[in-house]
Amino acid sequence: MSGFVELWLYLSATPLFGLTATLVVYVAAHGAYTRLGQAPWANPVLWSVLALALLLLATGTPYEAYFSGAQFIHVLLGPAVVALAWPLWQRRAELRSRPVALAAAALVGGGAAVAVAVGLGWALGLPVPLLASLAPKGSTAPVAMGVAGTLGGEPALAAVFAVLTGLVGAVLAKPVLDALKLRRPEVRGFALGTAAHGIGAARAWQVHPAAGAYAALGLSLQVLLAALLLPLLLPPLLRLL
Repeated sequence: MSGFVELWLYLSATPLFGLTATLVVYVAAHGAYTRLGQAPWANPVLWSVLALALLLLATGTPYEAYFSGAQFIHVLLGPAVVALAWPLWQRRAELRSRPVALAAAALVGGGAAVAVAVGLGWALGLPVPLLASLAPKGSTAPVAMGVAGTLGGEPALAAVFAVLTGLVGAVLAKPVLDALKLRRPEVRGFALGTAAHGIGAARAWQVHPAAGAYAALGLSLQVLLAALLLPLLLPPLLRLL
């Protein structure tokens, strides 16, 4: 027991704490996810976030101290996103055959997500800065933060909404898509990438390679649309609310 206490004191005082905690928690969550047959509710990202949040609260560890170690994993996010281009390149002939359909689906999906989020928020009486933070929730957290700042929202809240959107989408996608009788992996993947960005794309990769590739495409298109269109189209609407 004394050895464990000494190890804990050492790790908690160095950046190794954040790195070690993240790796151990995720490996444990992914192991449980695999043993449970990859049930959507057992999503390892969801349970890792909850477990790490409880760990930080229980130990009184500031987020800054945790992230000083976790940043060594965080830096890999950029190369991982860039790597998503490879499966799309492998399917370039297939994608060239349906550019209009894919663009239309991305516009409708992204537009519906923004309309529902802003419309419900407005109906509930949320202030405009909160609505601006909700609007880009369908894109990845870094893009959502930048867009929300441009619209007059709170970047930190936009990041939280983006992560929550990804987690909820990854958990609910399978039952919803099954209920809609959408079976093709390309369709399911594109829907996941559109509705749940990176977390949804990770879930799609675990199911089928074609689903993962189309989820990467859906994610990429939502990032582009959010970055290009929301700063142009949303401010006039927000000024009316």
